[in-house]
Amino acid sequence: QVQLVESGGGSVQAGGSLRLSCLALYFPYDTNNRMGWFRQVPGKEREGVAIIQPFSDAKYYADSVKGRFTISHDKASNTVYLQMDNLQPEDTAMYQCMAERFSGLNVFMEYGGSWRGPGTQVTVS
Repeated sequence: QVQLVESGGGSVQAGGSLRLSCLALYFPYDTNNRMGWFRQVPGKEREGVAIIQPFSDAKYYADSVKGRFTISHDKASNTVYLQMDNLQPEDTAMYQCMAERFSGLNVFMEYGGSWRGPGTQVTVS
């Protein structure tokens, strides 16, 4: 059974950096996989932040994080990373790792994935 294990959230001052990690257990590595990070603030809709198709290394970012966040994937450990630089207070949210197979990348970015981690809080002050 697929499990997504997240780590790396925390509190940081504006302008600082954090790196989130998501270890995907029992998730196969092939061309059909998509993995990514989503975030949600209470009372607001969930937002796709950054997604990656590990096999092709195709990446997509929300406009709000382009140039500041970088998503990457390590094949050996099947871990997805989200490097977040120049964090701003508006980046404060619960960040959640998700994974999906076979869906279009735009669909995954819009609706998220079938497999989801528990989430990790990021607070920027």
